[in-house]
Amino acid sequence: MRGKTREDQELIELLDPVADSVGYEIVRLRLMGGAEQRRLQIMAERPLREDGSGGDMNVEDCARLSRAISEVMDAADPIAGEYTLEVSSPGIDRPLTRLKDFEDYAGLEIRIELDRVAEGRKRFKGELAGVEEGQVGLNLEGEDDTTVYFPFEWIVDAKLVLNDELMKRGAEQRAARLGAEDGAGDEDFGDDADDIDLSESEED
Repeated sequence: MRGKTREDQELIELLDPVADSVGYEIVRLRLMGGAEQRRLQIMAERPLREDGSGGDMNVEDCARLSRAISEVMDAADPIAGEYTLEVSSPGIDRPLTRLKDFEDYAGLEIRIELDRVAEGRKRFKGELAGVEEGQVGLNLEGEDDTTVYFPFEWIVDAKLVLNDELMKRGAEQRAARLGAEDGAGDEDFGDDADDIDLSESEED
């Protein structure tokens, strides 16, 4: 789910170590557009820590990761022609793209879509019940005491549902991050950190 195409996956393999080296994780990567002008969209975050800090990124984070990625892309030159690099935070109602995401956000409401029909449908909504043996558990909305499990490989799209509980968790994570930044003397970018989009143009 982090990448849709083979080209996406190859770029993820190239850029994962780059993001890790500067303290971030790639949540999702999409290379879009035609041959003349393409867009490389990278959604990334700070690793989520046990104390609740991490997760979202601010302007400085996006700029730092963008510079690191640009250096490697310029050297490796994996994309022919011109392209625009866009680095952003996943935001509070983030997509879930890795198996660990389904563990980290257990207890919150999500929507998921499968690549096949299960229980008579492909789309489901409910409370995330965590992960067991590589399968994602979901307490189905409107069906008391009904938990279904889907192999992670079946899931093509998953996203947190924006509600009061998620907003509260997002506020707690932001408070934890800002507390850590205050201790280090970093600048507070406030609520804008949830939806940062830093773009720059690259050409072959």
